[in-house]
Amino acid sequence: MNWFDRHIIEPLSPRWALRRAAARRALRAYHEAAEPSSLHKWRTDRRSANAINERAMLPIRTQARHLEENYDLATGVLDVLVSNTVGTGIQPEPQVMLLSGEPAEDVNRKLLKLYDDWIHSCEVTRQHGYYGWQRIMARSWFRDGEVFGQRIVGNVPGLEHGTVLPYSLEGLEADFIPMEFNDLSRGIRQGIEVNAWGKPRGYWAYKNHPGDLMGGGFGPITTLQTKRVSADIMMHLAVRKRLHQLRGVSVFAPALNRFDDIKEIDENERIAARVASSMAAYIKKGQPDLYEAPEADESGQPPRRQMFMQAGIIFDDLNVGEEVGTIDTTRPNNDLIAFRDSNMRAAAAGVGAGYSSTSKNYDGTYSSQRQELVEQFMLYRSCTGDFVFRICQPTWDSFVDAALISGAVMIRPTVDRTTLYDCTHTAPPVPWIDPEKEVKAKILKMKWGFASRPRIIREFGDNPDQVNREIVRDQQETERLGVKIIGDGDAADEMEPQMPDEPPPKRKGDARSRQRMNGHGKTQ
Repeated sequence: MNWFDRHIIEPLSPRWALRRAAARRALRAYHEAAEPSSLHKWRTDRRSANAINERAMLPIRTQARHLEENYDLATGVLDVLVSNTVGTGIQPEPQVMLLSGEPAEDVNRKLLKLYDDWIHSCEVTRQHGYYGWQRIMARSWFRDGEVFGQRIVGNVPGLEHGTVLPYSLEGLEADFIPMEFNDLSRGIRQGIEVNAWGKPRGYWAYKNHPGDLMGGGFGPITTLQTKRVSADIMMHLAVRKRLHQLRGVSVFAPALNRFDDIKEIDENERIAARVASSMAAYIKKGQPDLYEAPEADESGQPPRRQMFMQAGIIFDDLNVGEEVGTIDTTRPNNDLIAFRDSNMRAAAAGVGAGYSSTSKNYDGTYSSQRQELVEQFMLYRSCTGDFVFRICQPTWDSFVDAALISGAVMIRPTVDRTTLYDCTHTAPPVPWIDPEKEVKAKILKMKWGFASRPRIIREFGDNPDQVNREIVRDQQETERLGVKIIGDGDAADEMEPQMPDEPPPKRKGDARSRQRMNGHGKTQ
């Protein structure tokens, strides 16, 4: 409190003087947060996301690939992210409707039939099916920070489509779009051509991987040629954390140093464990006056003594004043597990993967595991949503275009053409901790109208139309063969909410007991 507050304001209004002093302290603390000091690290980098990425993205991408290739924990992190984002594959379910509002079942089934044939040879190299292509695209997305994909519809010189549909996919790693390609006069920034609002209009891609310049068994490529790919047929999935950011950054970026530390700790502890398992011993010579030098052999050198360690060994050839000592390596380190687990938790949080899945440590109660699963589920589902929006839905749109262009699917006048591209993509199902509890919860959701049966089937990762058809065929087959399924309908009966039809009968003395106590135990 300054002189003015103490001598002028305080005699008139002490409360006002205190408020002025508190506000002055808060303002001083606010300014101190913006002042550099020995206790406060000061950051001065105010560059845009694109300016920072232009220098940092390539080294980070290289380090992330090195981690995946040389560290099992990093590989496990990518496996967890890909498994929970894509799983065995994100499947489409067409939702074409008639003008009457009913599903166009014939069109939807025809599209699914073509899709089931197309997914086996949908990629230009024929090295991946559609679901395998999804997984490797997601892996590149997380590891490199971004991935590109080209949708090729129609006849292209030199390209043979693998199915009756003239449609193929081409996956491109981030290296194909040159980070250093900038031409502001044409709106090209980091290999991406954008308009005045920052919307991509085209991508400038190498015709060959730039890493092939070093040779890869096929002979070195002497020149790198670029071609422009329209944004209408190019898919770009990137890890972005700032507005107006063009290129993506690896999920390992915030945790690279921690992964390196954990890897070095593991290496050091393995070496220490190997040293500890090879017990080393030495001979204490005792007092100098008791030491007698051994006699020299024919070469004039003292003989070399060798003692081999084995179970139950007795040293009976020690000289006077000698004793055997061992080297204590203090291994294993009892504090290592807790220290390593804390670093693994931080690393898993940095990349967005669950700690239990990453470390394969599933200790804990049902409640704790469920809590972790619920929190991670939202993060995984957001990643799945980005993948569907940037990869799966554009892929399906071009698939429908190819089906219409080739004449494989004919659209009747009664079909609502505004719904031709409508599609529901089934994400990987949520893993279960207790299957019995999970199934009962889903049955209750259907009984009380919180979810429909098709939605529950989609949560299992299946197609409702296919499941219903399988159930009908199974019921017809069981009736034809006279198969009796034990317990049919019991599960539904067990889940029926138990609501009393009438109040329980009154017992004698109930009225007296209700009147006996009042408030604090006083008898009326």
